Amino acid sequence: MNWQMIEELIKRAQERGEFDNLSGMGKPLPKDEFEHLPQEMRMAARILKNAGYDDEAMLIQKEMNDIGNAIRRAQGDEKVSLESEYNKRLSNLNRMLSKKGMNTNSSVFKQYQTQIDRKFWD
Repeated sequence: MNWQMIEELIKRAQERGEFDNLSGMGKPLPKDEFEHLPQEMRMAARILKNAGYDDEAMLIQKEMNDIGNAIRRAQGDEKVSLESEYNKRLSNLNRMLSKKGMNTNSSVFKQYQTQIDRKFWD
């Protein structure tokens, strides 16, 4: 990306007064709803939120991650029980995301979900 060109376009717009009298001029910026997250994770959280992936979905993902870790350590009936619980949570998450219009069955989504899981929970 040519940042000099972008800077030049902004400078010209300023000279033409295109930034004068904007609706929020002189008002403080809204509080960052993701300020509790580390700086390097805030943009990812905004993207997820804009895609319909909210705090509830993130909580379910965290719970699923915890169950997944327990499954790796469990054996026998405990493992079967935990796998059943994991599948229930996954079904709940997919249902919730589907209601928000997100496609949860594509391999691309699952691959992206894995990357997000690693970023947030590992």
